[in-house]
Amino acid sequence: MAKIEGLRIKNYRSLKDITLGKLWNMQKSEPLTPMTAVIGKNGVGKSTLFDAFGFLADCLKTGVEEACDSRGRGGLQKIRSQGEEGPIEFEIYYKEDGNARPITYELTIDVDATGRPYVQKERLRQRRKGQEKGRPFSFLILNEGKGVVWKGEREGRQIDEAKGDFDLLSLIETLLKGEDVEESRETEVVELDDKRKLGIATLGSLKQHPRVSAFRKFIEGWYLSYFTPDAARSMPLAGPQKHLNIHGDNLGNVVQFIEREHPKRFRSILDRIAGKIPGIDKIDTEKTQDGRLLLRFNDKGFTDPFYAQQMSDGTLKVFAYLLLLEDPAPPPFICIEEPENGLYHKLLETLAIEFREHATGRKGGAQVFITTHQPYFVDALEPNEVWVLEKGKDGFSSIRRASDDPFVLNMVAEGLPLGGLWYSDYLDAR
Repeated sequence: MAKIEGLRIKNYRSLKDITLGKLWNMQKSEPLTPMTAVIGKNGVGKSTLFDAFGFLADCLKTGVEEACDSRGRGGLQKIRSQGEEGPIEFEIYYKEDGNARPITYELTIDVDATGRPYVQKERLRQRRKGQEKGRPFSFLILNEGKGVVWKGEREGRQIDEAKGDFDLLSLIETLLKGEDVEESRETEVVELDDKRKLGIATLGSLKQHPRVSAFRKFIEGWYLSYFTPDAARSMPLAGPQKHLNIHGDNLGNVVQFIEREHPKRFRSILDRIAGKIPGIDKIDTEKTQDGRLLLRFNDKGFTDPFYAQQMSDGTLKVFAYLLLLEDPAPPPFICIEEPENGLYHKLLETLAIEFREHATGRKGGAQVFITTHQPYFVDALEPNEVWVLEKGKDGFSSIRRASDDPFVLNMVAEGLPLGGLWYSDYLDAR
């Protein structure tokens, strides 16, 4: 399953310029771990980092202009780093599987002459087989909606590396001048009719561009949790649904789907989840006469079941997370903001362990990315899994890995829990 090894964000709110993990030009850096947690005080930018992933997913789904305006973002001028005039930039370095050559996706968003956001530049690149040094080969490059994409799985024809970028920029400059360019059998000259839509959204839907399509599907599969217990208490119409949605208001529908499609696993899945939620003995569903679906919880010590509408916020949240991890076809990337809210503190370490076991499982579960400010959750993590987000005097955020501090590594090696060190301010900048 695809994994993000590193990312860079520039000019996105308080994230003026931060890098996590490994990039194509930072090969000595350690990649992101399957389970990654970002910690920090209130107001340092954890929610902004979470929203950056949501923004990218929204750009693919609806286009950059709608993404800038949705979820209360307030438009590009509000989300661009204060005092900055440059474009918003994202860089994602990822592998489609453990043995694949990494691919880099770069996206630049700016405003046009009318002040509306649009895709200024977009690129996908990957080193050739056996290539260990030098610039990766760009198999998709778009500038102002015009550019070149290589067909199929082949890398294409690399021109003069000394020219800086395989001569693609000169080709695009020719396109921008309106001159004719002769296509080879390997390449396809493209021009998008809407510069506010991502090129990967359009080209990734075409069969002749499988590598572009693979990246598009990767982002489409991201699960960013906007779970609310009140939504989970709703009574949806009965009808199986394959995956948990971002708000969690189809919990019962997902249980129905697992029961129908995976009957042999169904009972063991629910029993396993029930065994991890304190006080719960059994979980099942009940269909009402008007076709709605009720989620039932049997509490130990009581004969009659309780329904989702009567359960605590914490119980519903833990159930939703565990059900997400039991998905027979899990998303490749799960991003959750502050999962600790509403949970009993002794449940947090268990939940962290569940997330890690899923992310590092033999079957290649989803990569899990968490933001948290709860030391009990961090106690279950290793220093290389934890990133410390801080805000500088200039108001912009910086980020560093906890394992980069030898003092922290030594303290953990001596048996001190990482969350306890954080609580005692040993993870703060010194």
